[in-house]
Amino acid sequence: MNIAEAARRAGLTPKAIRFYEAQGLLRPIRASNGYRAFGDPDVHTLRFLKRARDLGFSVEECRALLALYHESERSNAEVKALAESRVAEIDRRLADLSSIRTALARLASLCSGDERPDCPILDDLAGEERPEEKAKGHNGKSHGEPRRSTAA
Repeated sequence: MNIAEAARRAGLTPKAIRFYEAQGLLRPIRASNGYRAFGDPDVHTLRFLKRARDLGFSVEECRALLALYHESERSNAEVKALAESRVAEIDRRLADLSSIRTALARLASLCSGDERPDCPILDDLAGEERPEEKAKGHNGKSHGEPRRSTAA
């Protein structure tokens, strides 16, 4: 079958298939006309790669997983270690995203969202004074409260 048909069957694009071939993860036969010729085992490999990539495995991890898949005397401990490593990375990314969400929600709550030009979100992005400090001013009061003179 040609690359378009293999792509359709595997749920990939021809570009993705060419990428996997360039990475050495797939070696289709070349027909006499130079076109790639794919068989059912190639489609199976492509589906394997698609699923592994969908689960977040890197190209190098896919290479290792494919090697383990094709090795009849493999140890599933290596496969489990790769999966656990991926889970740990996802947990780190989730923690990072949670932290980013918290920071952004805090900034959004400090922004009045009105017509005033001052914006604590833009100030924070620019590395300027922390929005909560700026909102209080130098006397600890919010911008909405007038400053009192200390002169008697």
